[in-house]
Amino acid sequence: LPLMIGARDVAFPRMNAMSYWVFLFGGIFLSSSFFLGGFPDGGWFGYAPLSTQSEVIRMDFWAIGLLILGIASLAGAVNFTTTIFTMRAPGMSMFKMPVFVWMQLVVAFLLLFSLPVITVALFEVLFDRNFGTLFFDPAAGGDPILYQHLFWLFGHPEVYILILPSMGIISEVLPVFSRKPLFGYQFVVFAGAAIALLGFGVWSHHMFTSGLGPVAESAFSLTTMFIAVPTGIKIFNWIGTTWGGKISLKTPMLFSLGFIAMFTIGGLSGVTHAVVPADTQQTDTYYVVAHFHYVLFGGAMFGIFAGIYYWWPKISGRYLSETLGKWHFWLMLLGFNLTFAPQHWLGLQGMARRTAVYPPDIGLDTLNMVSTIGAFTIAVSMLPFLYAMFVNSRKGLAAPADAWDGRTLEWSISSPPPHHNFHEVPHVEAIDDFWHQKYGEDEEGRAVRIKTFPEPSRYTDEYIHLPSPSYYPIMLAAGLVLMAYGFVFAPLGIPLFVIGALVLFGGAFGWAQEDPDHPMGDHADHHADAHEGAETGDEAQAGADASGDVSSDDVSSEDVKTGEVEVAADESGGDDV
Repeated sequence: LPLMIGARDVAFPRMNAMSYWVFLFGGIFLSSSFFLGGFPDGGWFGYAPLSTQSEVIRMDFWAIGLLILGIASLAGAVNFTTTIFTMRAPGMSMFKMPVFVWMQLVVAFLLLFSLPVITVALFEVLFDRNFGTLFFDPAAGGDPILYQHLFWLFGHPEVYILILPSMGIISEVLPVFSRKPLFGYQFVVFAGAAIALLGFGVWSHHMFTSGLGPVAESAFSLTTMFIAVPTGIKIFNWIGTTWGGKISLKTPMLFSLGFIAMFTIGGLSGVTHAVVPADTQQTDTYYVVAHFHYVLFGGAMFGIFAGIYYWWPKISGRYLSETLGKWHFWLMLLGFNLTFAPQHWLGLQGMARRTAVYPPDIGLDTLNMVSTIGAFTIAVSMLPFLYAMFVNSRKGLAAPADAWDGRTLEWSISSPPPHHNFHEVPHVEAIDDFWHQKYGEDEEGRAVRIKTFPEPSRYTDEYIHLPSPSYYPIMLAAGLVLMAYGFVFAPLGIPLFVIGALVLFGGAFGWAQEDPDHPMGDHADHHADAHEGAETGDEAQAGADASGDVSSDDVSSEDVKTGEVEVAADESGGDDV
């Protein structure tokens, strides 16, 4: 994100480190329940009062683990929001930001407003389980439906928290591999914001069978239908971006097109949930499972893989194998549809979810076998990806800085980027500013190359200070998790709780007292290193020459002055890699 807005770092680097360590330790804490009493057994939603009645500690792990992960997410949301609002490059107004940055900003606001709601629900579960409260006991005046409202008021925005970043990735990948600007940039941005806003008004369509009453059911049915409108706007804008473009079917583009197709199917099946009678029949069947996975696997996961293949040359300085990437895509697409397409029919035939054993004579065997074969196919599809990650990251074709003839600022710096991101903070004049620095238009409106940049160095002789590294964020995160273990195993764990509290407060106090601007810090590795820098530049230039990338010096300054420039359609943009 800082690379895309021309920033050298996030607004709060140590909070960024803390959110990572809290997230990591929180995940370890939650997963360790398998060895310390068993995985949580209340479903991913943990409906009360069932989640409050189990005497074993599984659901304590679940509730506390989610609270810890929520702290990490809130810290990240605050950091991203502040970074986007305060650290954009000079000249980069809000509507000159890349769409991916916009979607991250929208997600940050979703987190800020939805996580407090689930936090209340999780604390109530913990208090019911450990301190004798009765928030969800009807006999004592509690209400189990209260938990459902609290959970889904977070749970449905959570769907958009997961899918909107992938929508941002797709909006960055499609223009690059279509050789066209994003169609309807502002519509895509506003549609993302509208999805987030409407996402807070559809939660009760998960509760149509809980007795809401006809007025509430009608209201939430309408909002569920409305949310399809901004989603459809995005899909048609993506199609418009590819329409008439010079499409290059590289692996990132394949995953992006797969995202559009699979997410569209998931969206269409989701619209059926807006119809109360239909949703009543589909609730708790495999139809819902199929819909959910077409949105969050066919959507979010395909988008994530598009982003990995797209930005990996920038991260590592090397391309991932195109051959292995295409095997990965086609196997995953096949396996995904074999797994989840049959589940639409299984759900409509009445196959209930969350059932351990099904009778063998109810006619569900064949489609379940197809679904099982598809699941194994998905697992197999990961093998070429993992092989490419481990092998190509070390021995793959070297990537130049502008690996795909990109449009945004991250492609203007070396691959991998310097620790300080930019030797000089860029000045932005337009959306896709880096593209406009490289290309102009001829008399017929076609993009033509007007400038070629030399391969940038990762090193500089100038000292550029970054905040010094700190051990206090990891200390604070470790103390928080030690307190969590102590709470779960109380009263025997009380000493561990006290130790964790001391570690946490020690980390917080040390962090508060630490000088954030130590004169030299420990970031000396971004100074000039002539030998290593020369090797890196030579290798990247060789990769650019091998790929036909337009970053190589194939246009002289004299050509630019005389107007002898090449038409962009003839540029390969790395298509031969």
